[in-house]
Amino acid sequence: MESCVHIYCGDGKGKTTAAIGLAVRASGCNKKVLIARFLKTDHSGEVLALQSLSGITLMPCEKSFGFFTNMTDEQKKEARVYYSGLLDCVLEKAAKEPFDLLVLDEIMAVCNYGLVDEEKVLQFISGRPEKLEVVLTGRNPSDQLLNQADYVSEIKKIRHPYDRGIYARRGIEY
Repeated sequence: MESCVHIYCGDGKGKTTAAIGLAVRASGCNKKVLIARFLKTDHSGEVLALQSLSGITLMPCEKSFGFFTNMTDEQKKEARVYYSGLLDCVLEKAAKEPFDLLVLDEIMAVCNYGLVDEEKVLQFISGRPEKLEVVLTGRNPSDQLLNQADYVSEIKKIRHPYDRGIYARRGIEY
């Protein structure tokens, strides 16, 4: 079976939800899944559920730096070091162990903000293990990432409660 690259992008809610749904499906079919989350700590509701499923390995994201636009230059430097290290660990693990699915949640954001080297992601995708399916999520994927993808699903916001002042709710948005 040939592996594929999936991109879930757009300004709508549901990119991570789609990726997690695919991870759960793969786990239910006895596939080994590796999930790395960027810009998100393990405070989200899905983390506990994912940890209880066999075959899913969740790489912890132990640091939060807040919104990129609110970071100081020093925080951006620290975030760059942290997320680059996390990416290196994840890609090394995915290359060495027999995973069937790799999810890089919010990878587009850390690439777009210059917190990781997108070229490293592109090189990994093109040289990934033969049977490794890869999922990338986030807004505004580059043309280079789009060109690597077999599936591109854009999730478009039509309406969102945030527009009415309703903030993220635990168990729904995180």
